Amino acid sequence: MDSEHGKRLAQNLMEMLMPYEEELIQLERDAPAFGPLRRAVGIAVAEACYFISDNPAPQEDLAPPANDAASRAR
Repeated sequence: MDSEHGKRLAQNLMEMLMPYEEELIQLERDAPAFGPLRRAVGIAVAEACYFISDNPAPQEDLAPPANDAASRAR
C-alpha cells in the first residue's frame, strides 16, 4: 500500500467516525456507560489523524549508496 492510499483510507475513516464520536459525547452526558465506547472511537480517530499528519513517507532504501564517500573510505 502506498502512503497516499493509506492517507486517503485514514481520512475516510476519520470522516466516518467523527459524527459517531460527537453523538457518543452527547450520549455519555446522559449515560456514562457510553464512555468506554466514546473513548475507543476517539482513539481510532486520533490514530487516523496521526497517520494522516505525522506518518513519514516510506523510505525505499535506508542504506547509503555503495559509491558514497564513506564507502570509498573503507
